[in-house]
Amino acid sequence: MATELGPIGQIHLSVNDIAEALPFYRDVLRLPLLFEVQAQKTVSFDCGGTPLYVEEAEPGADASHPLLYFRVDDIDEAHRHLQGRGAAFEGPPHLVDEDDTAQLWLAFFRDPDGTLLALMEERAFLAAET
Repeated sequence: MATELGPIGQIHLSVNDIAEALPFYRDVLRLPLLFEVQAQKTVSFDCGGTPLYVEEAEPGADASHPLLYFRVDDIDEAHRHLQGRGAAFEGPPHLVDEDDTAQLWLAFFRDPDGTLLALMEERAFLAAET
């Protein structure tokens, strides 16, 4: 019998400096803080219903570098707001794909460890008025 995977239950991210990562994810991205365990150098944020578990890497270990895409309703507005709070974008929002029904727009930026993050908007085409 094949096992089917369910939705993502948690995302783990290791960083070089938890003291630098905490304000970025909390204050710049404004993800709600679920908990912080200072003695273990870990924090957890609510990322749209999926926990984002951020942990300081062991000395000598590299930070992990996943690519997280954050869905937004209006990428231009989200880009402006995050840029105003200190997020350094690699460029403006741009169209990366489209078909007969929708367009996919992305804008990339990095956290303090250089982890690539993205804003993502799927714009559905409106039906033509008749």
